[in-house]
Amino acid sequence: MRMRKLLMRMFGRPQGLPGRLGGVLMARLNRNAAAQIIAFLDLRADDKVLEVGFGPGVAIELLVPRVPAGSVAGIDYSQEMVRQAAARNAAALRERKLDLRYGSVEQLPYADGTFDKALAINSMQTWPDARAGLREICRVLKPGGRIALGFNGYSGQSREGVTELLASAGFTQARILEGSKLFCALASKP
Repeated sequence: MRMRKLLMRMFGRPQGLPGRLGGVLMARLNRNAAAQIIAFLDLRADDKVLEVGFGPGVAIELLVPRVPAGSVAGIDYSQEMVRQAAARNAAALRERKLDLRYGSVEQLPYADGTFDKALAINSMQTWPDARAGLREICRVLKPGGRIALGFNGYSGQSREGVTELLASAGFTQARILEGSKLFCALASKP
């Protein structure tokens, strides 16, 4: 129990000194996974992209240059991760190509149909209610929008049931793609 609590403070909902250390580790360990998941999304230059649970902002750092005529937004339930991601992506924030917010996936502060693409990397397994979070992501995606849920080996997330969970939240064409040391669940909003 004590170890699980420490791991949550480092990686699940980072806070305090363990959260700062967790952010540094995530930045190093998740860069390759982020690049693979972003490639699965088939981004266009004008896409509006949402990352849920952006952690230290590594995927955001990779996303911003991929959508030069679009924009990137992110929400994370850790103030520490908001701080780290803001520092890592300060230029994009100044140029208003990026919007970072503190908050929960179960109550996204965006209008219906705002985004073309959404992603979450190693975060869904820490959401209090994954189905409710996926429904919210579906709500803020435009019709035809795509979601990518990426998980590497140390996430603890099983492939089993992920596509069914996406379908129960309103997504279609859910499938699992294999990457290098990770898997990605892709789906579309009808």
